[in-house]
Amino acid sequence: MLPAAGPSPAQTCAAVLVAAVLLQSVCVAVTFLYFTNELKQLQETYSKSNVACLTGEEIGDFIQKLDLTEGEDRVADPCWQVKWHLGKLIKKMMSRSYEENISAVNAERTVTLPQNDRQQPLSPINRIAAHLTGNSNRKSSLSPRIDSLARKGSGQKISNWESSRKGHSFLYNVELRNGELVIPQTGFYYIYSQIYFRFRENENEDSDFLAQIRNPKQLVQYVYKLTNYPEPIMLMKSARTSCWSKKAEYGLYSIYQGGVFQLKKEDRIFVSVSNGDIVDMDKEASFFGAFLI
Repeated sequence: MLPAAGPSPAQTCAAVLVAAVLLQSVCVAVTFLYFTNELKQLQETYSKSNVACLTGEEIGDFIQKLDLTEGEDRVADPCWQVKWHLGKLIKKMMSRSYEENISAVNAERTVTLPQNDRQQPLSPINRIAAHLTGNSNRKSSLSPRIDSLARKGSGQKISNWESSRKGHSFLYNVELRNGELVIPQTGFYYIYSQIYFRFRENENEDSDFLAQIRNPKQLVQYVYKLTNYPEPIMLMKSARTSCWSKKAEYGLYSIYQGGVFQLKKEDRIFVSVSNGDIVDMDKEASFFGAFLI
């Protein structure tokens, strides 16, 4: 009886081939599962390190405490880094928008003046103001004409005001020159003036002179400013026609006026009057002043 024959070489090769295919399939499957799992983990990490990391906290709250959350443990957190950069960008954009809005508002409020003439803020100790009172020496207070130059104008300029802090008079950062206030700074000024007209009969006066005074007179007060323009510019005028009775021993009347005007540096303002012969420069009744507003 013959012994059983072993597997043939063809069968052996087929078995080896099948085993190799199975082993390769298992390796491919294991490799696929491994890389699929790794790719999923990478996707989750990427999602958390970007916009998805903002869903766990309100960005507004994070921006408010942005400068308080920095630390060594935070630097290594990719989610914190995304929030930190985004918060810095938002704060920068908000700051730029705020500055642009403030600049636009300030530009609308700024008075359109030349750069060198724009009004600068003044401290309380550097306020610009002046108050001049009448001088008792009436004869020397009035000039025969508006100015020594050939300038047109009405009335007689009052050239001798009291400004030496006697009584109520004062000068703060303003110069008085020949009865004129010299403006030291461009801006808007309130200007005011009052002149006191007084007629009192004197037995020693010439009768013709008294008759002339008693005739109807226009009592006028003018406020002028002098600039580079050849002629003075009238700012204000106030007037009244008065006729005193022959039986009256005296007559009194005062004229007051005031207003706001824009003046430039080195402009000069002064007061002139009609009928200077009956002007009374009493310090409480005749005065002139201006102040920067």
